[in-house]
Amino acid sequence: MHQMKAVLASRSALPLALVLAACATPSPSAAPSDASGPPSTPAASASDAPEPTRSGSATASGEPIAAEPPPLALEEVATGMEAPINITVTPDGWLLVNERIGRVIAVDPESGSTDVALDISDRVTGQDEQGLLGLALHPDWPDDPRAYVHYSSREGDGDTVLSEFRITDEPLPPRLDPTTERVLLTVDQPYANHNGGQLAFGPDGLLYMGLGDGGSGGDPHGNGQNPDVLLGKILRIDVDGDSGSYAIPPENPFADGGGAPEALLIGLRNPWRFSFDRETGRLWIGDVGQESVEEIDRVDPVADAGANLGWNVMEGSQCFSEENCSTDGLTLPIAEYGHDLGCSVTGGYVYRGEAIPDLRGWYLFSDFCTGTLFGIPSDAEGVIGPRTLLDPGFSVSTFGEGPDGELYVADLGGGTIYRIVAGD
Repeated sequence: MHQMKAVLASRSALPLALVLAACATPSPSAAPSDASGPPSTPAASASDAPEPTRSGSATASGEPIAAEPPPLALEEVATGMEAPINITVTPDGWLLVNERIGRVIAVDPESGSTDVALDISDRVTGQDEQGLLGLALHPDWPDDPRAYVHYSSREGDGDTVLSEFRITDEPLPPRLDPTTERVLLTVDQPYANHNGGQLAFGPDGLLYMGLGDGGSGGDPHGNGQNPDVLLGKILRIDVDGDSGSYAIPPENPFADGGGAPEALLIGLRNPWRFSFDRETGRLWIGDVGQESVEEIDRVDPVADAGANLGWNVMEGSQCFSEENCSTDGLTLPIAEYGHDLGCSVTGGYVYRGEAIPDLRGWYLFSDFCTGTLFGIPSDAEGVIGPRTLLDPGFSVSTFGEGPDGELYVADLGGGTIYRIVAGD
């Protein structure tokens, strides 16, 4: 059992050597974080300040959002995990933390006690950008005992696997039975990087999955702009379909042809982490950039079905493949930042908790290379730059959202989970 403690991080900049190490070719020797973790991109010069332009359609909740975000701090919840890269929370508050190597650790957020909930490390390639990348619980959990995982296959040389597991009948903490695996989908991965990772059920009860463009650099196979392939997409499937595997929602933009029927959104480079705003249903995506720009996309999963988020025509709001490109038909990001502020975005959540009232309605995200915690008001329009909220001093690999709307972050290198709390 680990005693919880509050940690107020300083706003001092990380040493330049650390930033450069994190943004370069992944290396497990980088300190204090493990830079071989979630998606990374090479260091580059800062992008110019973006001009206001269109963004994905959205409907604000109507609740006033504070013009200035409040001071924040971090409170330690649990430690001792090996490269935590995903946090899923059960309806009764247990944290299920993916370790990159292929284990899920159940964490009691009150006591900090931990236990192994699932171990499929014998099936998972867990290094660099590969590993046990995503976990989502069926919306009717635990009455419906199914959980879904996204992992890089050891047997398949890093290929993507989407599988279903079932909860055991054992007492708490929750555990998944590794013998119940049912593979729903496999996707060939031409390279080891840009695997995406996120799984999440939307407000429509459908399962969403993020897949990167297949890797290397610059999307050499053109997957992002090719609607016929699953790479470089956000997928949406119905796991309650009667097909024996999954069904295609009839509302999917390519359900009747013209592209891969599972695809909901195209034109993504590496959507490492995305989430749904629990009050508005908007989908927020952190898409990792290539040479210059990290971006946050905000879309309405109903109105914007079939949207093209631009990669590799665009990198953020800037042309990438050609100097003078056309933005016709593209949905540009709601926020972006240049590589003067980081080099690998970690998408987060719109805060909807009660513990920090002036933070409600702010979208929080981070940069893996610098660890900086950023925020933007969720009702923003145009392409805006982020506000710096906190400098934790470690690489934030993922966020999690509790049933009460409170948010958590994971320190990849330190193996620790923190709760975001009000600062002084």
